[in-house]
Amino acid sequence: MYIGTPPQSGFITTAKQRITSSTNNYVDLDHSISSLADVIVWVNFVKQDSTNLSLTTSTRITLGGTLVSSDIVEIAYLGKAVATQTPDTGTVTNDMLAGSIANSKLANSSITLNGSAVSLGGSATVGANTPQFFVRKTSSAQTLNYNTATLCTFNTEDIDTAGDFASNRYTFSTAGTYLITVNIKLDSSNTNDVRGLVVEVRKNGSASDGTHGAFVFDQLNAGYISGSDRPTQDAMAGGSFIQTYAQNDYLEIFVTQKTGTQLDNIGRINAGDGRNTYFGGYKIS
Repeated sequence: MYIGTPPQSGFITTAKQRITSSTNNYVDLDHSISSLADVIVWVNFVKQDSTNLSLTTSTRITLGGTLVSSDIVEIAYLGKAVATQTPDTGTVTNDMLAGSIANSKLANSSITLNGSAVSLGGSATVGANTPQFFVRKTSSAQTLNYNTATLCTFNTEDIDTAGDFASNRYTFSTAGTYLITVNIKLDSSNTNDVRGLVVEVRKNGSASDGTHGAFVFDQLNAGYISGSDRPTQDAMAGGSFIQTYAQNDYLEIFVTQKTGTQLDNIGRINAGDGRNTYFGGYKIS
């Protein structure tokens, strides 16, 4: 009779040891013990009094005399578990797996995360949305000529996890699908003279013709009402989009200003604190 969970049949095997042909005054144990109370020793089928034995080390017992080759020594380990029974399939529960599991115990060599093999016991970053970058124009407003696409310069890097932004150009070191965002603010030194702003996100130096994966954001004829221009002193254009890029593709921002008088050096890209003129993006995991 028992109370609680039934004992597992055959789970523990009592260890025994038999020694023959020894001419020593000691026996070496197959299993370490902490005291003589952990074993029973017989010599020629006669149980030995523990007072005649001494535990020299955890794996050696010195006998009361020297053996001859015909002597037989038997040792029984008391309650020593030296074998286990393999659990049946489906019998191991989550509670049995509490604690850490050594990597050497994991049979499979790797798993796949986001298309990349990761060794079991290793680590991988999931859903980090990297590489990332975000740059701003925070000083030196940039003067623009009329109706001329001009490369926008950025002087402050807030984020550039892969170090891919250089010379006002972002070059993709990692291929993939990215969310890109851009915003440009234009102002004029003349009051109410700005009639248009065009912002181009050029890919690999190509203008936005609908075939190169580039994008255009514009604010033209600002304030147009009933056929009449209502120019302004400031304009802003920008937006976000998702696009797939190959390794070494690059993006640049070009800006074109339209003014009512078509005079040079009227429009300029606003700098300020950079919250109006910026360029950034990140890889979508």
